[in-house]
Amino acid sequence: MKNLLRKFVTTITAIPLIAGLAVSAVQAETIKIALAETPSDELAAFFVALDRAKANGLDYEWTAFSDEELAIQAVLSGQMDIGFGTPYAAMQKSKAPLRIVFQLSKLKFFPVTSKKYSKLEDMNGEPIMLHSRGGGTDSIANVIEDKVGIKFGERSYVPGSSNRVAALMAGQTEATIIDLSNKNKLMKLEGDKFNVLPMFEVDASDEALFANLDWIKANEKSVDIFVKALVSVWQDMSKDPTIISRETNPDGPIGQLPKEILAELDGFYTDAVEGGLYDPNGGGRKAAQADMEWYSAAGQLTGDAASLNIEDFWYLAPLDAATK
Repeated sequence: MKNLLRKFVTTITAIPLIAGLAVSAVQAETIKIALAETPSDELAAFFVALDRAKANGLDYEWTAFSDEELAIQAVLSGQMDIGFGTPYAAMQKSKAPLRIVFQLSKLKFFPVTSKKYSKLEDMNGEPIMLHSRGGGTDSIANVIEDKVGIKFGERSYVPGSSNRVAALMAGQTEATIIDLSNKNKLMKLEGDKFNVLPMFEVDASDEALFANLDWIKANEKSVDIFVKALVSVWQDMSKDPTIISRETNPDGPIGQLPKEILAELDGFYTDAVEGGLYDPNGGGRKAAQADMEWYSAAGQLTGDAASLNIEDFWYLAPLDAATK
């Protein structure tokens, strides 16, 4: 994710150029990062890591795609180098050796409903609104069905937790799955109108960074700089979440967000760290194993989790080096 874009993909909306990187700095060594959404408070820590990586010599550019599937396809096609997402189905089905190198966040999502429902079992046969087909919330719904022994009714899809909160408040849906931040905001404002249904603990990845293994090995130095920067930010953030607002570049894409959003960065990251959204060591083998179990149960990986080899999906060398 970064400031200048020399190439625009016709199927997505690119973000305007941001001051901070000169066009002349974009060289063949520049890594191209495919975001699965536009810059938001949830990406502030990532942009802080990019600034640290830049200070250590990393050249990069970012493009925001409208959803995870487009970001995955851009990496598969070689259009982009590193992508956001959890492309486990694509990893098994594609001939391209995609590998995850860092867990950005865990699947800390919450089923929130009208007062009509009080437990997950009440949702049997009931409609639910999710983020995207095949995405993280779709996977959560699949695992809920498997673990609780229910079957949701019709699934509708509205990208963005905040948009699903709006739909919930407007009575356009009575049940959805949203992220930690939006759950906290909703319950603070109108907690008397909605229920957060009891949910089991999840350590699997919601967002991760992945790339083609051949590209990773051919760009080992850049990948190492990138992963070390991510680890340093995630570890610093776990000790003091306010470091994200303090290190956010006011002239960068996060610094240009509305003032009311910037004012909530400390609260957002404090809640996120306390809620266990981030692993300070980037996930590693623990996250990889949790992913095998979760995405196998979710139907995005074929085969029993115990039979899956994490090295077919993760490349751990950069993270091992960064966390020594």
